[in-house]
Amino acid sequence: WRAQPATAVRPEMPLPMTRKEMDRRGWDACDIVLITGDAYVDHPSFGTALVGRWLEYLGYRVGIIAQPDPLSIATFRELGKPRLFWGITAGNLDSELANLTVMRKLRRDDPYSPGGRAGRRPRNASIVYTACARHAFKGVPVVLGGVEASLRRFAYYDYWTDRVRRSLLMDSKADIIVYAMAERALAELARRAQAGHPWHGIRGTAELLNTSTDIPAAKELPSYET
Repeated sequence: WRAQPATAVRPEMPLPMTRKEMDRRGWDACDIVLITGDAYVDHPSFGTALVGRWLEYLGYRVGIIAQPDPLSIATFRELGKPRLFWGITAGNLDSELANLTVMRKLRRDDPYSPGGRAGRRPRNASIVYTACARHAFKGVPVVLGGVEASLRRFAYYDYWTDRVRRSLLMDSKADIIVYAMAERALAELARRAQAGHPWHGIRGTAELLNTSTDIPAAKELPSYET
């Protein structure tokens, strides 16, 4: 799976979150920038850190933007334009669940934010972050992942609005969703992006197609309207 020899860095160095930290590694740009609704804690219980270290092991230059301010596009430009793609996740929790209780009241804390402070990630974070990333640098592909994207990859019942909503892929206008344990899918996405090959038919991904016959043996699910 390795794309190239892994960059020689000290293992105690966190993945860069600022230009200064990129300069310390001698990078002029990141191959992949991961955006997360969680804090960045370099521990495998945080999915973004785990994915980032996996991609780093494969030889890619990976940066992380944690809990960016959706009202400031500058925060999405902190690491510059990613060479291959954005990787976006709402975090370890569905962003609606992270913000609201089952009674639809605002939560007072968020265990995946610094100091447990609530309100550090927007509702429908996958949609919001994708729109901001698109605005920050046009033309860069967006990959969605994490529990929010995985559970919303098909038409789904949204408890918070009490209605059925379309696939998150359509509402977010992202390019593709990687779902569940996505290490192999991400490795293949990165390999193809590096080689300039299209993302199509990769196991563990969800994509928008004109017809189910585009993929052999595809199983057709009921339409959103149905």
